[in-house]
Amino acid sequence: MADIINLRQARKAKARADQTRQAEINRVKFGRTKAERKAEALEEERKARMIDDAHRDGQNIKTD
Repeated sequence: MADIINLRQARKAKARADQTRQAEINRVKFGRTKAERKAEALEEERKARMIDDAHRDGQNIKTD
């Protein structure tokens, strides 16, 4: 004899599983390692410092 299942619950469970599987694929495809994120942050900080160092003293510098 076959088990009785609730089709609505089965459909939602399948959708959740599909979303989880897609999220795992996206993490591999688009994700970055901690080292990559840190390297990018350091590069952005270096660029900002270079721009700040290029300003002459006494000029009106806009800061947001």
